[in-house]
Amino acid sequence: MSWYVYLLRCDDDSYYTGITTDLKRRLYEHNNDNKKAAKYTRARRPLNIVYFELCQSRSDAGIREYEIRKLNRKKKNELANSMLSDIPEMITKA
Repeated sequence: MSWYVYLLRCDDDSYYTGITTDLKRRLYEHNNDNKKAAKYTRARRPLNIVYFELCQSRSDAGIREYEIRKLNRKKKNELANSMLSDIPEMITKA
């Protein structure tokens, strides 16, 4: 099973980092499902995926998630801008 670490840009221009096995489903949950969305993202909708990485295991994804969460805003902006044009439209909007 493949795991992804992802970076969301929230409506208030903040970032949220998480892990999942299904990017499209998870983005939908963050934007539309109050029971499955993270508490942080529920009040900051709509959300868009601005960056993601494929990881070999849940453990690897969790480690990378922690690394990304610790980055400052400038570094998170750099990550987001590095991939912005490469993310398919069907994933970025739920």
